Amino acid sequence: MAGVIVGICAYGQRYRHHPLTRFIFLGATTLFLPIISSVVSSSTVLVSTMVAHGLNDLEKSSPALVALCNPAKHSVLVVTWALLVQNVMINTSVVVAVDDREGQSTGPPIELFAQGIWTLYVGITHLTVVIGNYLKYVLVVLYLLELLLFALTVAKLVFKYYAVKRARQSFAFGRNPRLVIRYVHQQLPLTVSEHAPPRLLVMGEETRQVEKQPQGYVFKDDSLGSTSHRAIGLKTLDRVWQQLDSNSMLLPAQTPQRLKDLCLSFALFKLLRCQFARYRLTYAGSENTFSFFWPLLLDDGAPERIFGVITDELSFLHDYYYSSLPISYSKCWLPIINIVISLLTIGYCIFLGVWMIVISKNSYNYQLVCHIRCQKATFLHVGILYFDVVPLFLLLLFVIISEVRDIVAHIYSNWTKVVLTCRLSNNELSGSMRKWAVHILTCRCKLMMKHWDEKIGQNSVLPLHPRTTPLGFVRSLLHLPDDNRKVDAAVKVSIIDALRSCRNNGGHLSNGKTSLCRFGQQGESLLWACNSKSTSDIMLTWQIATSILEVRYQGSSPTSNHKTVATCLSRYCVYLMIWCPELLPDDDVWSKSRCVAVKKVVRQALSRSSSRSYGQLVQLLGGDKLDSRVIKNGVKLGKQLVETINDEETAWKLLANFWSEMILYASSSDNLKGHKDSIARGGELITLLWALLNHAGIVSRTSDAASASAGPPAVVI
Repeated sequence: MAGVIVGICAYGQRYRHHPLTRFIFLGATTLFLPIISSVVSSSTVLVSTMVAHGLNDLEKSSPALVALCNPAKHSVLVVTWALLVQNVMINTSVVVAVDDREGQSTGPPIELFAQGIWTLYVGITHLTVVIGNYLKYVLVVLYLLELLLFALTVAKLVFKYYAVKRARQSFAFGRNPRLVIRYVHQQLPLTVSEHAPPRLLVMGEETRQVEKQPQGYVFKDDSLGSTSHRAIGLKTLDRVWQQLDSNSMLLPAQTPQRLKDLCLSFALFKLLRCQFARYRLTYAGSENTFSFFWPLLLDDGAPERIFGVITDELSFLHDYYYSSLPISYSKCWLPIINIVISLLTIGYCIFLGVWMIVISKNSYNYQLVCHIRCQKATFLHVGILYFDVVPLFLLLLFVIISEVRDIVAHIYSNWTKVVLTCRLSNNELSGSMRKWAVHILTCRCKLMMKHWDEKIGQNSVLPLHPRTTPLGFVRSLLHLPDDNRKVDAAVKVSIIDALRSCRNNGGHLSNGKTSLCRFGQQGESLLWACNSKSTSDIMLTWQIATSILEVRYQGSSPTSNHKTVATCLSRYCVYLMIWCPELLPDDDVWSKSRCVAVKKVVRQALSRSSSRSYGQLVQLLGGDKLDSRVIKNGVKLGKQLVETINDEETAWKLLANFWSEMILYASSSDNLKGHKDSIARGGELITLLWALLNHAGIVSRTSDAASASAGPPAVVI
């Protein structure tokens, strides 16, 4: 159970919220208490053997004690097992401090404290008997170690309880959205220069006095345009960037830009929390907001940098909602205390392991001792201690792994880097501390797991590449996506280019029509395939056409970037319809059922022939016997692409532009719960694009007649 808990919580966080993994994890944590109850209770009982004095007169004779078996060492080790498992569960428990509008805060697992007291009580109930009848210094040391482990468990619970209580009351953590919403309305409209970084909050909210107003919290005596925040510790993005430029000689090359982007991600993370708290940051006009983020993220930023900023932003969000790491930063000394407790736990595990090795090699290598009282008192040693020691060593290893990972997370996490960046840029560190800070800021620890691994699911309506490998068969049996593919650089470039073109369209998103119109008459002749009211039908139609074009030009030339973009995004859209339909514009139940039905009809039609040539596909899927408007439209569109566009590269370029625009169109969503669940699973490309669109001020589609007629759209950052 400890291995399952540590493995899932420490190294499989992105899988923790999948149904199968959640079932296994819930089973391990639920079965812990009854199993420990049974094992500890049965192993801490003195086993007595009674016989009568007179064997010929059993009914009249009084019984006499013949043997007394004492499982002292075994019971102590079993109690130690239980406390170690509880320690692991505390390390991997999620403690969250959020605003009431974001959801319910999660406190420390106090039930583990009650379980620990009960386990310790069961383990020491027979302590008096052991000391009175069979005193050994080994048992005394083991009991002291047992008490020390319980003390460490209590220390962890007390630490988490204090940290979450401070975080709930903090304006930098629990109550931050109510403060940020008012601050943004006060400060952002003041910025005039489009190249100046916005005055977004990074850190230092706790250094200002705050007063409560009807619309939320505001800083006291802070008139609009005031620069007094510079003198009292409030660290804003513009100030941090300016100070990093001044102190850039203290850091290696490329590091200042990386730290700038990290602080920007942290500031955007606070704005995104306002979104999940259901606050809307609106403005009468959008030009000022566009002037902040378009040059910052789009015009002046490379696609890799843009995706990196948003990825770090969502990683902060994932940590805040689904881990206990952020609450440790509600006070500057709390991470140090947490590391000290972890080091003490590691030291305890090492000492206990060495001690058990020592006693296992001498005459104490047995599980229990029986005192036999016949004509002559004798002692019988029963069992081999290795059966208790080996599981103990495994548990000690699991505890050490979880503690080491916790220490590494606190030292090298992005949260620590933001804190050190603000302190380093403000010259708040001494010479020796500055060296350590530079080391941490420039180090990228491989033990830190990325929340989004830059992979996207791949599914296709047409089974062009059947699963013939054993891995493919297992994926099919478990109903997993056909494939997972890393997002290529070409895909990122194409999406960012499509996003930049939205600015010329008034900030409105198009379902592909705008990209088609840029190809003149060739593209305009394909507009009929975008006229459906259902986004899912449009995606399915164009995905079938993309697959047909892929078959038509299979093996004709090396794979181009445009072909990579078109095939990757088209299959990703089908994956979204099956696995994440709630993130798409259409109703999630309808979208998924529509895709499944179309795939079923296609597979039945193609099962009549093993050939996958272009002509065979058109003949099988375009026949009159096939009663599916989407499939027929897809075949019609595929034939039109092949017959009207002679140049293969032009056809793939058209499809790449269409799919890049379509994925942006589908990303604009108000389903906060769906995106929050996606972040819990590690994140999706569409969630990254959703966050980017919000920060860029693009919140409407061309099909929204109301917003189109109302003038400039309201901007949500």
